[in-house]
Amino acid sequence: MRNLDITTLRSLVAVADHGGVTRAATALNLTQSAVSMQIKRLEDMLDLTLLERANRRVSLTAPGEQLVGYARRMLDLNDEVVGRLTEETFEGELALGVPHDIVYPVVPRVLKQFNAAFPRVKVNLRSSSTLRLREAMARGEVDVILTTEEGVGEGGETLTEMHLRWTGAQGGVSWKRRPLRLAFCRQCIFRPIVLRKLDAAGVDWELAVDSEDDRAVEALVSADLAVGALLESSIPPHLEAITPGGALPDLGVQKINLYGNAGRDEVRAALMRMLRQGFGALTPPVPIPA
Repeated sequence: MRNLDITTLRSLVAVADHGGVTRAATALNLTQSAVSMQIKRLEDMLDLTLLERANRRVSLTAPGEQLVGYARRMLDLNDEVVGRLTEETFEGELALGVPHDIVYPVVPRVLKQFNAAFPRVKVNLRSSSTLRLREAMARGEVDVILTTEEGVGEGGETLTEMHLRWTGAQGGVSWKRRPLRLAFCRQCIFRPIVLRKLDAAGVDWELAVDSEDDRAVEALVSADLAVGALLESSIPPHLEAITPGGALPDLGVQKINLYGNAGRDEVRAALMRMLRQGFGALTPPVPIPA
């Protein structure tokens, strides 16, 4: 009788989720060699090759993909059992604020992980702009927030960085026109950054929409009537990142910051720890071609 080890299965799923051993190790708070050893132990026990290792890239083999499906179900059941039998008195609610453009892919995974560990604690997810989330935290309306900012404010910590990219319709030409027509919501934290960089570069611009509705902005951009700016990871499939070849200024990177005072609150501290691990395992930004 051969028994699968939950720890090794968790490492395999982390490699699948994060696209490599190094980022999986960061998410699991382990060394890279420890994760590699666990995968090797799993392969030896099953007498199967689970990962293809070629040209410094790691991908799942067909048996590896099949095992990951089973592993997810086993981990969910394991975490549910442990959470329900050892939950002590952790009950209540937490309010988590996240800008809509960084909800995926990390936040759903964190919420699932948190729910398994604290099944009686309800997390209320609030999606809004960074400016409004900072204001809500100052009023005590949320417990933990994530933000997208050029810097980091008092009490915050930077988890990772993402490129801010010019975005337009697929195959669009709006970015070539002058004055450059822009589409941003009034509360968009990227709006003043973009305007400042355009002014510094001497690029004429005009606002094509003045709205509180993200959908209205997205519709204008997808119709090739204006351009906008989004984090590279959040550009929807009907839009595309623009590489203007020097015709527009580079928008740099945005920091993904975490704010929340855990103090002695074990539940809040656990949520913040899971967010650190999730965003810390993301691929760091690489330079954008000119």
